[in-house]
Amino acid sequence: MFHQYYKSIRCFHAVAKTGGFTSAAQYLHIGQPTVTDQVKSLEARFNVELFLRSGRSVKLTAAGERLYAITQGLFGQEEEAMLFLQGARKLKVGMVRVGSVSPPIAMELARNFKQAHPPLDITVSIGSEESTLQGLQDFSIDVGIVVEPAAAEGLHIEPYRNERIVAVVPEGHAWTRRKSISTRDIEGETVILREPGSKTRHRVERACRQQDVSLHCAMEINSREAIQHAVANGMGVSFVTQVEFIPLPGLAAVAIDDEQLSISYSLCCLSIRRERPLIDALFAVAL
Repeated sequence: MFHQYYKSIRCFHAVAKTGGFTSAAQYLHIGQPTVTDQVKSLEARFNVELFLRSGRSVKLTAAGERLYAITQGLFGQEEEAMLFLQGARKLKVGMVRVGSVSPPIAMELARNFKQAHPPLDITVSIGSEESTLQGLQDFSIDVGIVVEPAAAEGLHIEPYRNERIVAVVPEGHAWTRRKSISTRDIEGETVILREPGSKTRHRVERACRQQDVSLHCAMEINSREAIQHAVANGMGVSFVTQVEFIPLPGLAAVAIDDEQLSISYSLCCLSIRRERPLIDALFAVAL
């Protein structure tokens, strides 16, 4: 029923807000006769007097005051919605949600995005590649940071950055006295690896196979942070990308001379959403 009287109530609100029929017409960008007719129609339809008219001035009646209290909330929310939409168009309001397999890379991107767009919000969730890609499909995240995702219909992928894998060793380990090591130097070391499916683990195992190096895996841990704590406690050596190395007490990173030991990260989103303003702004900052 309300939609039948929307124009009339909108005109009433404008008159009450601006204090006159002429100013209300200017506010609504319509002719004054239209405003006058709409208000008169509303009063006649419900047999109620909303304004006391005296020449060019108008004053709300008691009924008009009560109706205006209602329309202030009603049209105030309408105006708030328009201000929000206008702000979103100008990238003054909004939030972009990022899912990532790498905490350091996601945090660096979040920092750069906030520096470029201070009014905008960004949230970051860390998970596996599978959960990140699923989050895009579920619309629970807007942009994903994953390692070399397979091409898929409806998925937009852009290369983001390449990170070398380094050896993580206890402080005082023989490797720390060298500028770098080779893959062959891993032979005979007690190694701590990520869980099967880890891209870092895959790269290390592949490089060792190609050079006929035997890996002595003493432990599997599904957390980069936990692995580095284990190494710091002398439980073996391990491997992470340079950006993910945490300089804990008792820990050191050593470069590896093997081009294959690197990880390529990509940004991805649903193809149909690539040009959305917030997603486009994030890609622009990242790339």
